[in-house]
Amino acid sequence: MRVTTTIPQHDLRQVPDAVRAIEAKGYDGVNTLENRHDPFMPLGVAAVNSERVQLATGIAIAFARSPMAVANIGWDLQAASNGRFVLGIGSQVKGHNERRFSAPWSPPAPRLREYAQALRAIWNNWKTGAALNFEGAHYRFTLMTPNFTPEPIDCPAPPITVAAVGPAMMKVAGEEYDGARLHPFCSRKYLENIVVPRLEAAMANVGRQRENFEISGGGFVATGADDEAVAKMVEWVRMRIGFYGSTRAYWPVLEQHGLEELGHKLNHMSKTDQWDKMTAEIDDDLVHLFSAVGRHDEIAGAIEKRFGGISDSISDSASSELRGGMPPDVIQDIQRIPSNFKGFAS
Repeated sequence: MRVTTTIPQHDLRQVPDAVRAIEAKGYDGVNTLENRHDPFMPLGVAAVNSERVQLATGIAIAFARSPMAVANIGWDLQAASNGRFVLGIGSQVKGHNERRFSAPWSPPAPRLREYAQALRAIWNNWKTGAALNFEGAHYRFTLMTPNFTPEPIDCPAPPITVAAVGPAMMKVAGEEYDGARLHPFCSRKYLENIVVPRLEAAMANVGRQRENFEISGGGFVATGADDEAVAKMVEWVRMRIGFYGSTRAYWPVLEQHGLEELGHKLNHMSKTDQWDKMTAEIDDDLVHLFSAVGRHDEIAGAIEKRFGGISDSISDSASSELRGGMPPDVIQDIQRIPSNFKGFAS
């Protein structure tokens, strides 16, 4: 199993030392988020200050950007990192697209399928010189002259992974993408009964191999050096479970456990501005349902029990600021957990 973490995004001057320390500890990769800060810029700094770790956006908001713009920055990051960049994208929800990004909204699954196809068409043009002639329902790319063609790179184009929540996106992920970035609001039962069967069925539709498809996440990891540090992470997870549980899109997870009533209650509390009271509805059993919990000396076993056989990659980070800070021996213990993923297809 691969172990990743986050890097500081609020101050790019902190990135060089942070990524060197992460690499020295033995982490497999770093992820950036698109919350308060751009997800790509820190990876550019990390790319030229590291040698080994994978660099991934986890995730960048797709519809806020043209595939051409994303293809360009992805190509540059792949070149700067000597082939260590993984592009992770997602749709976000309608309200954020329309009201935060002023981006037009349409059903996300077919559009994200086309988004990946457009990216690969652009990269293929840059890699091989084949004519760029992509015509889709949402995107059209038919112009590329030498003046705008980036220099060749001595590595494959970046793998593309996608945030997959609902059935339609799981199908698109399995058929079109190189991996699925699962939402942390997942239980093991939901992963086993819903997520994995749908991803595997989608891969079978197009003859793809599971060993070349990476499943990332699918739950929280609440860990720290001592009980106090773990408790801090647990409270953060408790808050996030309450927040996500109030959102209708995530209720299929609650339905797997007969917790539909909790979803309705949390939804009502969110609409009546009772955000500060929602965590009281999330007991410790629920925290453990959605998380692997334990001190550093316990967490490898908890992760194997919670994620083993399903997730190929986990992160010890709750955010770009709140990280588990695992020591090297713990990282090595987690890395020994068997994984179905062997590597992205070239």
